[in-house]
Amino acid sequence: MIIQGFKTSAVAAGIKPGGALDLALIWSQTPAVAAAVFTQNAFMAAPLVVCKKHLQETGHRVRALLVNSGNANAATGDAGMQAAQQCAELLAREVGCEPKEILLASTGVIGRTLPVDRIRASIPSLVSGLLPTNIELLAQGIMTTDTVPKIASVEVSGAEIAGVAKGAGMIHPDMATMLSFVMTDAAVPHAELDKALRYAVHRSFNSITVDGDTSTNDMVVVLANGLSGVRPPVGEFQEKLLQVCTELATAIVRDGEGASKFVELTIEGAPSDDAARTIGRTIARSPLVKTAIYGADPNWGRIVGAIGNSGIPLDSDRVDIYIGGVPISDATLEGARQKLKGREVRIRVVLHSGLGSARVWTCDLTEQYIRINADYTT
Repeated sequence: MIIQGFKTSAVAAGIKPGGALDLALIWSQTPAVAAAVFTQNAFMAAPLVVCKKHLQETGHRVRALLVNSGNANAATGDAGMQAAQQCAELLAREVGCEPKEILLASTGVIGRTLPVDRIRASIPSLVSGLLPTNIELLAQGIMTTDTVPKIASVEVSGAEIAGVAKGAGMIHPDMATMLSFVMTDAAVPHAELDKALRYAVHRSFNSITVDGDTSTNDMVVVLANGLSGVRPPVGEFQEKLLQVCTELATAIVRDGEGASKFVELTIEGAPSDDAARTIGRTIARSPLVKTAIYGADPNWGRIVGAIGNSGIPLDSDRVDIYIGGVPISDATLEGARQKLKGREVRIRVVLHSGLGSARVWTCDLTEQYIRINADYTT
């Protein structure tokens, strides 16, 4: 796929062991309008602090985005801030723009010094390797515990939207531990782009959970350079951006650390859509629910318990639960158990307390998740 005016690349800079790709770049031929959302974690990583500052200074105009994996540059104090700013300056000199026109992202182990010397040495080859067809390398270069690259694209009124994401663990709503970068050659003013991004993120990335933990480095950025000359209708662009974000978000859940099952929760009959999403996310992050799904145990009491833990008052104490379309009752437990044995599990909860609805995605919780995270830094 080619997005007019955008080029990407990735190289192995030695940040991660074993020669894996770990430094990636997105470059726009002209300054692109940028919209971004960032982690809600109180300990925001240095590159995100620098990003927010640069976006304010340029009026949300960006030429390039530099991202490294293998090192989060988080909880690194003043040295981390200086390292992030230095990386922006190094790249700006190489591509011929102002440092404030550079956005930065990092992902990996928290609390370790960012190896700026390795990044400095790799920037020339990173820039010389820029190609309009390198999105697969970009997706690979931002991976940490991911097992597969995550890419999505769609056409909108003759323009293109394409994005990549990384994430597999420390995933929870309100910006999960992930990075996602979306490019479009559509012409979209900042106010419209920002509104569309927040609409899409709320219904996609903020509707997934793997383990209930958020990160210091989470961010989603969309860049629009307008080089297609197409300005799509506002509503159509918004829905197409949601489509890309949903595909990327669900890909993160499918690749959840140690996961063996992908789970879609549909909540209906809630007091409001926001209430439905809150209830869905509470069910989705419950270790008891997730382990029951792993074991194909149709213990619907765990779902009811999670609903009660959501803090949402309901007008009715009646709850109807369907697993794979099977209505749960004592007579149907074996049928529900068989549905839970599949790799794709769909659970529908009807609350009889209003018209609100939402979809939330999660995965099961397995022994492999523990093994992965017990050995993360070793």
